[in-house]
Formats: sequence, C-alpha cells, structure tokens
Amino acid sequence: MDQDPKQKWDSVRKTQLRDKILASAASEKKNWERRRRKRIYIGAVAAVVPLLVALGLFFKQPSEPSLDDFVKDMSTDEPIATDKVTVIFNEGETVAMEEDESQVEYSATGSKVQLGSGQNVEQQTMKGDKPVFNTVLVPYGKRTFLKLSDGTKVWVNSGSKMVFPAVFKGKKREVFLEGEAIFEVAHNKKMPFLVKSKNQEIEVLGTVFNVSHYSEDSLMQTVLKSGSIRITYQEDPGKSFLIKPGTLSSFDRNSKKVGTEKVNPDDYFSWRNGFLTLNKSSLGEIASRLSRYYNQDIQIQSPELRKLSFSGRLDLSEDLHQVLQTIKKTTDFEMSEENQKIILTQ
Repeated sequence: MDQDPKQKWDSVRKTQLRDKILASAASEKKNWERRRRKRIYIGAVAAVVPLLVALGLFFKQPSEPSLDDFVKDMSTDEPIATDKVTVIFNEGETVAMEEDESQVEYSATGSKVQLGSGQNVEQQTMKGDKPVFNTVLVPYGKRTFLKLSDGTKVWVNSGSKMVFPAVFKGKKREVFLEGEAIFEVAHNKKMPFLVKSKNQEIEVLGTVFNVSHYSEDSLMQTVLKSGSIRITYQEDPGKSFLIKPGTLSSFDRNSKKVGTEKVNPDDYFSWRNGFLTLNKSSLGEIASRLSRYYNQDIQIQSPELRKLSFSGRLDLSEDLHQVLQTIKKTTDFEMSEENQKIILTQ
C-alpha cells in the first residue's frame, strides 16, 4: 500500500530536521572544543608570562649607571658657549658664577652644593636606580675649584668641561674630562677612581696628577705627582700601563705614538697657583696655553717663530701684555693687535 503523501513529506522533514540538529550539534561541539583549547592556551600563557618575567628578573644582571651613555651625545669638540663658570644640574637648571677663580663644593651626600660666594643649590641625587649627573663648564680666562661628594679635589683649568655624578654609586667612581685639571683623589681602595676622556682612561686608587686633554691639541699629557695610575689609550686598549710619580705620559693623536719621560711634576701643577713654568717649551705651545688662560687670541705668523723654545716661569697674575713682554726679553719678535687678536711676528 502506497504511503500517504502527507506522511511521506513529514518523514522527509523529520529527516532534514534531524540532519540539521546533528549538524548544529557537531558544529557546536567543534566550537566548544575550539573555545576549550583557547581557554587552555590563555591559561597557559597567563601562567607562563609571570614565570618568564620572574626568570628574566632573576637572570638579569644588575647594570651600573653609565657615564658613557650620558656623555655620548655631548659635543666635546666645540668651544664652551659661555663666558662664566657654569654648573649644569641634571634637571636642566644652570647656575653661572661671576668669579674668575670660583669654587664648587658638594656635600657628602651630593644633595647640597655650594657655589661661588654663598650660592646654595639642593638637588636629588638619584632618579630611581640612576644617578644624577652634573656638568661644570669653565670658559677661557676662568678657572674653578671643585670638591666632589667623595672628597676628591679637582682644579679645573680654562676651556674645560667635566661631567660627574652628584654622588658615586656602584663599584667605581667615574668622571669625564675635556680640557685640563689637577686631581687630588680621595683614597678608597674598594672603589677605584676613573678619569675618562675621548681617547683615554686613567684608573686611580688615591693620588695627585694633572691631565691635559684639549680637543684642539694633538698631544694628550698626564703627569703623576704621587701615588700610581693606570693609563689606557683607546687606540690600543690592550696596552694599558702603570706610571710612577715624576712621570709624564703622552699620546700623539696624529702619529698614534705613546711616550713617557721623567719630569718635575711641579712644572705642570704651577698653573693652579697662578704661574706657568716653561721647560724648553715652544712659543706655539706657550701661545696656546696663554690664549686659553687669558681668553685672548694669539697668532704667530712665522713657523720658525712658533718653534722657538723658552724656559722660565711666568707670573699669570700679570696682564697678558706684561707676560708677553717677559718672553720677548729672551728673543726678538714684534707684537701688534688687529681685530682683537695679538699677532707675533719676527
């Protein structure tokens, strides 16, 4: 007997509905499995991330704050654009001093700074785990005395820049110098003192020495008066060496040659007391030093005149013309002034 069409249609619809339900269930199962895997993945990531962070913190080596990073972008070859001794604090505050012979003294914590005759500045010495760096700019014709937070004394000569932390942290004490300075380093055997510059590094334990490293000079000089220092020149860092008191170490940036010789250290420290001691110094070298000290351009037109050497002692408390007259007594040259320059000719 034939099936009733209506019953046949109902049977087809039931089959279609069943298939649709089964398909929907299968799809939902797949979606559920997908959501379950996603939850497991997210849970795993959530569990692993703190572990990775913890491991990273555990294995991360503590890094000391870097003076090199701070001075990396400084332009150390350009003249100092100020006519006063200036201290630049980390927050950007600048304090200029009127004196030709100024003083800057830091407290033991580095948070208090006395400048010149009575000026006082307070500063934060750390930003998180990073120290605050300060900069002292000494223009031509000026000089300054600087006492660092560790008690180290520094006499900074004309045309010089020095960068240093407000307070020393870590395993070593580092400063950066461009120009000339005399260092009387406070002794601390556990915390060596390093003077860095563009081409050399001087490591100190406790000593007195003079460093002359001007960007316009081809010759870098370090003279040791007492103690011991280790010098490393960046041109050949594998050849660091110790020098003894009474030794001058020099590096010629043009020829890349290193030299040492025995000298009287007092000859290289006399500028601190207002004298310039000459020992067979060329007139070209003397003119360069006097130009920085007096902030006066001196030009020598004759190459032969530049090579003439002089010995003696100049009193820098006298004006520049008097000093040049003292030199003139030992040789025959003429002086004239043109466009605010002193010109020496034979």
